[in-house]
Amino acid sequence: MRRHTDDESAANSSCPELPEVLQNVGRRSFLSSIATLLLVAGQACRRAVQPVPEITLVLIDQTWLDNALQDWRNQELKQFTKETGIQVKLLPAPEGAEPLDVSRNFLESGAKIPDVYGVDVIWPGILAENLLDLKAFVPAQEIATHFPELIANNTVNGKMVALPCLVDVGLLYYRTDLLRHYGYRTPPQTWRELETMAARIQAGERAKGHKDFWGFVWEGASSESLSCNALEWQVSEGGGPIIENHAVTVNNPETARAWERALRWVGTISPPGVVSYKEWDAYNIWRAGQAAFMRNWAPPNSGGLVQGSLTKNQFGIASLPRGRAKVAATVGGRGYAISRHSLHPREASMLVRYLCRRDTQLNRSLKIGKSPTIPELYNDPRIRADPYFSTILKTYRHDKISRPSVETGKSYPALSRAYFMAVHEVLAGEKPVATVLADLQTELMQITGLNAPAPGGRSGPQGRSAILRAMPHRSGGV
Repeated sequence: MRRHTDDESAANSSCPELPEVLQNVGRRSFLSSIATLLLVAGQACRRAVQPVPEITLVLIDQTWLDNALQDWRNQELKQFTKETGIQVKLLPAPEGAEPLDVSRNFLESGAKIPDVYGVDVIWPGILAENLLDLKAFVPAQEIATHFPELIANNTVNGKMVALPCLVDVGLLYYRTDLLRHYGYRTPPQTWRELETMAARIQAGERAKGHKDFWGFVWEGASSESLSCNALEWQVSEGGGPIIENHAVTVNNPETARAWERALRWVGTISPPGVVSYKEWDAYNIWRAGQAAFMRNWAPPNSGGLVQGSLTKNQFGIASLPRGRAKVAATVGGRGYAISRHSLHPREASMLVRYLCRRDTQLNRSLKIGKSPTIPELYNDPRIRADPYFSTILKTYRHDKISRPSVETGKSYPALSRAYFMAVHEVLAGEKPVATVLADLQTELMQITGLNAPAPGGRSGPQGRSAILRAMPHRSGGV
């Protein structure tokens, strides 16, 4: 009788762990996807004597929001199998549960599968201890092709735990046809211009009978999306990036002014319900043709769903407006990581390298509009011909800001939750901004263990802008 291989024995010993892991994942609206996972696990658990089966990797990725990406990813995986002979089962992250919680539960349980994880830019410091160092698998010259800030973001205590595959930044969508109609040649350059233009266009469209038309839609729900928006508001106004020079600096007049400005939008140029909007809520208003401006990320589905009832010549994409200090756009994006519990790290590294390599990213950009993480690709004539990619590159190089995930590591989810809950209190009119910021400053100091800045350390927007200019740009992340 043939003895079990080491891989089989390890797989068999891991099988009892799966039900407990699945119980800890949370809401289970993705049972059909788990069935795929269980099928793979069941195959690994068979004890019958048989030839060593071909290797099958399990990849978990958040693709359910984007049908075009999911369809294209399936094609990519088929091509990977064709090139390597390695099979891949795609496990979409669940709709009902938080993707970070799902990945963290799998990894912290020691589950042997999934092997490869799609990770958001703010996740490396949270998941690092259960991820492999990819420098042992990816050649240095290959790593060097990516934006260095993204590599730095994905490096935790000297370990490069994820390889980047796409980059994202906050953007302003605008109706080119309506701007022309109301006498505007360019999108707004400042937040004040946006307010003026949005109010005028909204009033004009409503006078024509479009009673549900709004000037500006964005993401105001109590979620990570609001952290991204509010960070853009306050940094652009000179309020700093929450944490500076190892100190919590959120409580300052510039941040208060930025949040109060957003409060003025609610119910005037933005719907009262904007305080419950996430990305797709804003997209749906936009694609129905009921907004002049929208803040959101790069278009999903190559812009098809963003376009909706609009034609391509009715809207454009630009950098976000400038505040008193600068333009500020939050960095987003994704990469791929390997579980340290995977039974097939070498094969998993082949999949990660394939999904992040130059030709794969180029095809993904050309076919479904995803922005590459390899700067050299932006020189490709086909990429350069698309103004959307030039806007992404300009914004990333000159206006990017990062959430403080690098500085806070595992504490980042708690920090972000405290931050977006505080912003939401202001937007909902529940508490005055001065009270909220004072309470938030104290809470963030407790979460991070950091202190407030020394007296006189940040004296007004001029000094704060100087600090920002002196700080190196770091991409901490979508």
